[in-house]
Amino acid sequence: MDDTEDLTPLDPAFKSMLRLQLALVGLVLLVAATVAEIAIPGWTGVVWTPVLLVVAYALIRVPLTRYNARGYSLAGERLRVVRGVFFRSDTVVPFGRVQHIDVGQGPLERAFGLATLTVHTAGSHNASVALPGLAHDDATAMREDIRAAIRRDTR
Repeated sequence: MDDTEDLTPLDPAFKSMLRLQLALVGLVLLVAATVAEIAIPGWTGVVWTPVLLVVAYALIRVPLTRYNARGYSLAGERLRVVRGVFFRSDTVVPFGRVQHIDVGQGPLERAFGLATLTVHTAGSHNASVALPGLAHDDATAMREDIRAAIRRDTR
C-alpha cells in the first residue's frame, strides 16, 4: 500500500475522550497509591510520587500518540484504516467484501459526540474492522456512502 496516500485524521475530540479514560484509570491508581502510602508509615511520597508522575506523563503523551497513530481513507471503493504505534496495521476493506456496517457509541463517545464505525466482512481473519474516534455525523455519513457503493455493485 502506498504510504504517501493522504489519510484523514480522527476527530480531535478523540484525544479528549482518551484523556478522560486515562484520567479515570489514573484516579484508581492514585487511590491505590494513597492506600499504600497510609499502609507504609514514615515513607511519605515513596509510592504516591512515582504513580503521580506516571499518570501525568500518560495523560499528556498517550492520547496524542494514539491519535497521531491512527487515520483512515475512504476512496476508490475501499476503506483503508491505519493504526498502531509499535505494531502498525494497515487494513484495506474493499466494499465488495462488506457484509454489514455498524455505527456504535459508548457512554463516553456519546458525551464527546463521537462514534465507532465497524465494517464486517466475509471471512474469518480480520472479519471486522473498527474505526473509533469519528464524529457521529461523519460515521453515519461514511456508513451511508459505503452502503450506497454496495448497492451500486449489486445492481
